[in-house]
Amino acid sequence: MEILVPLSAALFLAGLTAYVGLLAFRELTSTRLASATASVQHAFLREQISELSDRRRREQQKAERTWDGFRKFVIARRVMETSDICSFYLEPHDRRPLPEFQPGQYLTFRLNVPGQPKPVIRCYSLSDAPKPDYFRVSIKRIGPPPGKPDGKPGVGSSHFHDQLDEGDIVDVKAPAGAFFLDPRGETPVVLIGGGIGLTPMLSMVNAIVEANVQRDVYFFYGLRHGGEHVQAEYLRKISTENPHIQLHVCYSDPRADMDREGEHYRYAERVSIDLFKRTLPSNDADYYLCGPPPMMESLVSGLLGWGVPQARIHYEAFGPASVKSAAPAQPAAAGASTIEIAFARSDKRCMWDGRSTLLEIAEANGVKIDFGCRAGNCGTCITAIKQGNVDYPTKPGGSVEAGSCLACVAIPASNIVLDG
Repeated sequence: MEILVPLSAALFLAGLTAYVGLLAFRELTSTRLASATASVQHAFLREQISELSDRRRREQQKAERTWDGFRKFVIARRVMETSDICSFYLEPHDRRPLPEFQPGQYLTFRLNVPGQPKPVIRCYSLSDAPKPDYFRVSIKRIGPPPGKPDGKPGVGSSHFHDQLDEGDIVDVKAPAGAFFLDPRGETPVVLIGGGIGLTPMLSMVNAIVEANVQRDVYFFYGLRHGGEHVQAEYLRKISTENPHIQLHVCYSDPRADMDREGEHYRYAERVSIDLFKRTLPSNDADYYLCGPPPMMESLVSGLLGWGVPQARIHYEAFGPASVKSAAPAQPAAAGASTIEIAFARSDKRCMWDGRSTLLEIAEANGVKIDFGCRAGNCGTCITAIKQGNVDYPTKPGGSVEAGSCLACVAIPASNIVLDG
């Protein structure tokens, strides 16, 4: 018994020591875990604060650098991309820094064109990622209408190509437009440019590259042949250097003696839904489109038919009435024949046909309404509404004052009287 007591005591003390050690270990582990958790939380909080601070700084810079109305810019450089497409590098005449813009937005120009009774307003997409000291637009010379060789060429594009040189000054509004991409987004994105509709896509892909995000990008560029190919080497370079950017170049009419498949282009066909189905892993992406009206109409309706939600299809107006024609074809609106359109100053009345915009109705009835882009962007066609309401089948890029409408993309929602 005398031996058992100390042994029991020893066992008790050993157990107590182990228990205390376990408690201490748990406390230490808990303390370390709490400390590690706190460190992670603090790091996350610091990151959130830094991100919020950067966002506020960018917003403040944008507010400080943007401007109302028109601002003077100098054409610092001209670069011929193809025989009929020229890039113009624009630097602010006042040397002040430029605001960041959203890739995909456009500039509005006021051009003093010889022979025109008043300044001509035109909109051109920015074709590069935001830079602090210059803007770039790439403009295609628009010739006479197809089948009309004696028709008039594009007024704005001809002025840029034929009249404006390095050192000349142009009037420019701040970047604007509702068609743009967040370069830091995470979802897969499909960029689709047809012809000169490549320009906003260049801005988008350059912004994604400069944001240094590993975002899956599928870039489709459709044109007739290599003579129209803008920045071919550059596009191949960024695709090679950025494995997450896949370039798909389509020539619909390659030149037999000059254009080589696999070197200059990848597919001898038009950009189409069938091509998307063959090359994309799925339809799960955000789609950004800019191109000629037939291409826009075909692809938008095709994407919807493929099951792509309308909210994930984004497209830019390109050329006369392309906003209207880009959407799937619709029958005449119900009750259209009962909607009357009146032009107060011209003292003219007509019935709406259920399809035409207010600008098209005005033109068909000899009513003069000024316009620039015909795409709801520049604001030139803004017209006062004296009575009634309008709808916009597609959200306009330009702002609309209360009591007015952008006639080039608006349709009547009721009997309407316009100041025209």
